[in-house]
Amino acid sequence: MTQITPRIIPPTALQHLTEEGFPPAMAKIFAARGITDRLQLETSFAHLLPFDNLKNAKEMARLLADAITAQKKLLVIADYDCDGATACAVAVRGLRTFGASVDFIVPNRFEYGYGLTPEIVHLAAQSGPDILLTVDNGIASVDGVAEANRLGMQVFVTDHHLPGDTLPAAACIVNPNQPGCTFASKHLAGVGVMFYVLLALRAELRTRGQMTDERGRKLVELLDLVALGTVADVVRLDQNNRILVQQGLLRIRAGRACAGINALLQVSKKMPDKVVSLDLGFTVGPRLNAAGRLDDMSLGINGLLTDDAAYAMQIASELDSLNRERRSIETDMQDSALAVLESVNPHDNFSLTLFDETWHQGVIGILASRLKDKFHRPVIAFAQSNNGELKGSGRSIAGLHLRDALDLVSKRHPELIKKFGGHAMAAGLSIAEANFSAFVAAFEQVAGELLSPNDLAQRIDTDGPLDSAGMTLEAARLLDEQVWGQGFPAPQFDDDFEVLNQRVVGEKHLKLRLSTDDGNTIDAILFGHNEPLPEYIHAVYSLSINEYNGNQSLQLIVRHWE
Repeated sequence: MTQITPRIIPPTALQHLTEEGFPPAMAKIFAARGITDRLQLETSFAHLLPFDNLKNAKEMARLLADAITAQKKLLVIADYDCDGATACAVAVRGLRTFGASVDFIVPNRFEYGYGLTPEIVHLAAQSGPDILLTVDNGIASVDGVAEANRLGMQVFVTDHHLPGDTLPAAACIVNPNQPGCTFASKHLAGVGVMFYVLLALRAELRTRGQMTDERGRKLVELLDLVALGTVADVVRLDQNNRILVQQGLLRIRAGRACAGINALLQVSKKMPDKVVSLDLGFTVGPRLNAAGRLDDMSLGINGLLTDDAAYAMQIASELDSLNRERRSIETDMQDSALAVLESVNPHDNFSLTLFDETWHQGVIGILASRLKDKFHRPVIAFAQSNNGELKGSGRSIAGLHLRDALDLVSKRHPELIKKFGGHAMAAGLSIAEANFSAFVAAFEQVAGELLSPNDLAQRIDTDGPLDSAGMTLEAARLLDEQVWGQGFPAPQFDDDFEVLNQRVVGEKHLKLRLSTDDGNTIDAILFGHNEPLPEYIHAVYSLSINEYNGNQSLQLIVRHWE
């Protein structure tokens, strides 16, 4: 049974926000998300955290400035997801603007796996770089950094993933989550970390008299990429990240995005001037991710680096095609996973761990996410790799820090996991295929210790009922102006409705006409459901703007009903 739970609204915060002039409905929404003061919603650059407390940012800036002066050859080692691709594009564009000689490579995940491995170092060495600069990876690359050092290449690591017990022996590491870093936001995405390094580099070059105002201002041109990578990586949108995302969205809406993002928006059928943060996460990001999942992320990175609109559109069309292929593969994998689960009651377990030899490595993360949403427990999906290995991708729920859980499994059973890394909510790992059953048992034991049955209950958090005064087109516009995402969820409400009219549209969606308790009638849509609803329902919904023939009207999107 799904529990619909109203969010807790601290009365002191609510009173303060109301006194500051927020409409009652907006004051409740913000108070429930930990906002106590109007300043916490500021998204101007003046409120961005300075780079001073980001450990080693100034040191890396000094080293990069020296490299630029000496015209040393830099090679960016990228990651194969959207965060890694945007971080790579930010690094290459920004460093070239500042006069660096820089190129990039991105490991093909199916040949080389994740991060700066010794194999990638050997591949990188073929182009003769002086410095390897990792983006969105590297914090766990102890062996790869050692190999680069042995071959005479320096390594600069920029990353945001949680470090292991041993840090790599890199020349410099910038990561807000490394020991001793006092940077107030621990939630920067990989692209955000790289952007901060460029902020520090700009300041260093200014002190050396090597930075013109015109070149310095070009950093803001990278904010569309920073916004895309930050939202797509589903990091917590604390105030600092909301500033980065909002500033990027403003550039996109003003028509100043790079050619690659504009092309991805066009193939997604999204108008740039109306883009919101959710569009970056659910339409643009998946198309860029499709390259890394099924093919080679260098395709996506080249799309973000080009200034040629026609070339960018060609690449975006390829990515759109790959994304359709990815969705087809994902559907087949999900069907096979659900067929397996028909003979298993997942509610008897605290976790789900699955493997099928037909599954595609590039899509197991999405499969794990879908099953996690369906069964509300941590899920790890495995696919076959090389040399008798399985590659796994996991997604978790509140209550179980996935990387820490894998660390516990590894400490108890050192032979089971070959390597792992990640976050609280997502992680990757590799195991020997022969150890699959043993891993399933070990992970289930750890999950059972860390989770309670109450943690496994499906729960929908809402902002409670919304009266007719708040159920307006203007309210929907106000909500659209905000940056919503992980850790700062978009508002959704719950109310009783009478279903006045319903009809199927697009073969699998219900178009509804609803009536509230006070007699107000409103249009709504329920996606992915074509069976008739009863006359009276309790619904969880969000406000949206419906556009038709140039006219705008309010529409509710029904997220859940009973």
